[in-house]
Amino acid sequence: MTLTSQQPAVSWHSLTVGETLSRLDSQPEGLSPEEAERRLAQSGPNRLPSEEATPPWQIASRQVQSPLIYILFIAGALSVLLGDFADAGVIFAVVILDVIVGFFQEYKAERAMRALAQLSAPRARVIRDAVERDLDPANLVPGDIVLLEAGFRVPADLRLIRTIELQTDEALLTGESLPVDKSTGPIVDPAATVADQANIAFMATTITRGRGSGVVIRTGLQTVVGNVASQVRAVGETEAPLRARLKHFTEVIALVVVGITVLVFALGLLRGEPLVTIFRTAVATAVAAVPEGLPVTITVALAVGVWRMAQQHAIVRKLAAVETLGSCSTICSDKTGTLTKNEMTVTRLFASEQTYEVTGVGYAPTGAICQGGQAVGLAADPSLITTLRIGLLCNDSQVFREDDRYRPDGDPTEAALIVAAQKGGLQGEIEREAYPLLDELPFESDRQYMAVLRAHGAERLIFVKGAPERIIEMSDQVERNGSVTSLSRQPALAEFQRLASEGLRVLAMAYRPAPANALEIDHRDVERGLILVGFAGMIDPPRPEAIPAVANCQRAGVRVVMITGDHPVTAQAIAAQIGIVSEPRAPTLDGRELARLSDDELRDHVGRISIYARIMPRQKLWIVEQFMRRGEIIAVTGDGVNDAPALKRADIGVAMGITGTDVAKEAADMILADDNFATIYAALIEGRVVFDNIRKVVAFLIPTGLGLVLSVIGSIILGLPLPYLPAQAIWINLVTNGTQDLAMAFEPAEPNIGNRLPRDPREGVLTNPMLWRTALVGIVLMLGTLGTFIWGLSSELGLDHARTVAMTTMVLFQNVHIFSSRSFTRSAFVTNPFSNPFLFLSVVAALALQALAVYWPPLQGVLRTVPLSYETWLVILPVALTVLLVVEFDKALRRSRSSSASGRVG
Repeated sequence: MTLTSQQPAVSWHSLTVGETLSRLDSQPEGLSPEEAERRLAQSGPNRLPSEEATPPWQIASRQVQSPLIYILFIAGALSVLLGDFADAGVIFAVVILDVIVGFFQEYKAERAMRALAQLSAPRARVIRDAVERDLDPANLVPGDIVLLEAGFRVPADLRLIRTIELQTDEALLTGESLPVDKSTGPIVDPAATVADQANIAFMATTITRGRGSGVVIRTGLQTVVGNVASQVRAVGETEAPLRARLKHFTEVIALVVVGITVLVFALGLLRGEPLVTIFRTAVATAVAAVPEGLPVTITVALAVGVWRMAQQHAIVRKLAAVETLGSCSTICSDKTGTLTKNEMTVTRLFASEQTYEVTGVGYAPTGAICQGGQAVGLAADPSLITTLRIGLLCNDSQVFREDDRYRPDGDPTEAALIVAAQKGGLQGEIEREAYPLLDELPFESDRQYMAVLRAHGAERLIFVKGAPERIIEMSDQVERNGSVTSLSRQPALAEFQRLASEGLRVLAMAYRPAPANALEIDHRDVERGLILVGFAGMIDPPRPEAIPAVANCQRAGVRVVMITGDHPVTAQAIAAQIGIVSEPRAPTLDGRELARLSDDELRDHVGRISIYARIMPRQKLWIVEQFMRRGEIIAVTGDGVNDAPALKRADIGVAMGITGTDVAKEAADMILADDNFATIYAALIEGRVVFDNIRKVVAFLIPTGLGLVLSVIGSIILGLPLPYLPAQAIWINLVTNGTQDLAMAFEPAEPNIGNRLPRDPREGVLTNPMLWRTALVGIVLMLGTLGTFIWGLSSELGLDHARTVAMTTMVLFQNVHIFSSRSFTRSAFVTNPFSNPFLFLSVVAALALQALAVYWPPLQGVLRTVPLSYETWLVILPVALTVLLVVEFDKALRRSRSSSASGRVG
């Protein structure tokens, strides 16, 4: 991916207003209607194309294009050939169920482009021929003059030509948690990132304060958000790791089934059996070998995972995403709103040469002002009270309570100052009544401060807050513990820089007396003679629950990486507080540095750098692609339009449910209903449980199927009659595989699941140890079944009796083996048999059905079984228990080897 090729042809932010208008052949009075029509025909409508809806028949056809479904079709067709129409009906019902579930899971997917199209502004206010008029945003063209004011959504990319206290919310593009001050001057750096282009208003962002105007420089797909739309369209679907593994696995199964069928057919011919008998035997063996319960069980296991994740506030849009999250080795997380609260909070106060900590996070007024971990009495420091009072009263915002949540109305930094004052014991209504407002100088980005004139009895006071460098420059005195002395600027600047180095946004508070008869103020009254009182340092704080969640991820071998549009210092501070890195000055790659790298260079960087700041949308996608080039299974979180390409490209995209845009949600595989990183960890563990259970089903189905097939082949080789008739082989599968395997989908998590390392992405469904266990169990089942079959033949009770013994032995074998299959390493003797009640009940049901097959005359006639004596059961039961003893002995050996290896390493 080459970033330079995606840069706009013109660096509009580097041009002056005059140069911009000249380049666009425009003027402040706007274009003529005729010229606008001509340009519209040339540039096309200012809209983002919506993705055409996928026809339902295509979605349905995709559900059938799976090796698992092919195997089910084969099994159903073979059952029809065998004449077992009831079994065929069940199998085809499974196919239909699988298709229906998959269809509805995908029906609402792939709408990211349509959601992007909805981001266009409802109306645009423009100037044409020196006349203001409302216009459909689709008719905007480069060169149009657009008017902006608070509450408007920007209809196209604009080079600003006039601003009055203009601020925009660009979080959906940059991830920046604070409103951005806009200006009109040129920016020298032609490679400035979107976050640094203060003279551009970007399409789909919102005006939060002030007013202004701009000239349209880009429309439609040429805009920054349009570029994101193009990336979303270009990003292909990423195949889920589970789907890839199962595809390979089922292809192998299909080949094995064909091979077994050919082998049985060949052995029958060598023995000179009639062709009809050979055919029926081969078909029955093939049906027995096909794990037809596997697709349904996988669907059920994933559906159970979806339900369990929903209980954890994680909403899964695609079934395969359940397991994918459990496979992930790296989580690339957004900062704002995911790792942090997205609620500015004052955490430090500085007054009277003392630093104070402020506890509590967010806009709820719960917390205290402390020093050394102890709450302080504010009466001991009048200057601290004054610092809080200025923050409260030099303020245009409010904090209100709604649905048990505190929300800001206005600038988040001002809201944070209000909450800090409340934590210090100041009450807004009382303070405003004691200090009534007389006049105000609103904040201006050029002047970098706000000032108010307030009365207090016979006094008049000017309260000022703003950028520390500017306030210090305007001050010549400082207040400490209520006493005013001359100001030494260098120590004050050093204290501000110390707070800023912690990633805090710092505001300075100052005041000065005004004449007793003053009713208004201007900037000349403010820009000299101020008395500096203190500083307030604030930050969007980490979510408390994110800290242990990150630690849990790391313990589980999952690396957490932060990718944000915020400032590098802020990103470093938050990453250190959360535990992503161990110290605040950890290596960080910002958007400018990243733009100079090649693919291979970035691929090397992502292996060691965990913080990426000031990142543009295409860069986030690029970072994700390099992680994937390294063979990582990547989960990506995001909430803005800028995150959509990366969310769609990643192995699993995780969107925020509360703060996330529709674009992000539509591009994602999973949505967090609570915007909480801790939910990702809970879902990750659930994903591991899902794959564990799928593997447990495989570890149960394949060995038991192998045992059944080997017993048939063994009987042919030994010159014995078949140990089961075709109907009996199908019955064995129906009684056991049709119940226990589904119950395994409800297995709870194993105790050590959060301490395992992620699976190797190249690892198949069956590992080498599992293959050994499969062969071991298959041989035990073959030997035990053939042994009881031969014993039955020797009893002179007839072939039907011997086959009933063999069929019952195999059923009991599988009902015993299911308990060993609940864990690959943990002993069945220490596992609570009732921790999965579905499994326990399924075993009881299977035994009951087998008893019916042996003793109920209607089933006896169908399956050609005979009643078994009490003495016969006493022979069969110990034989069936041998599989439990053999497997548990194998587990013990593996635990012993693992413990010895750990001891040698230690």
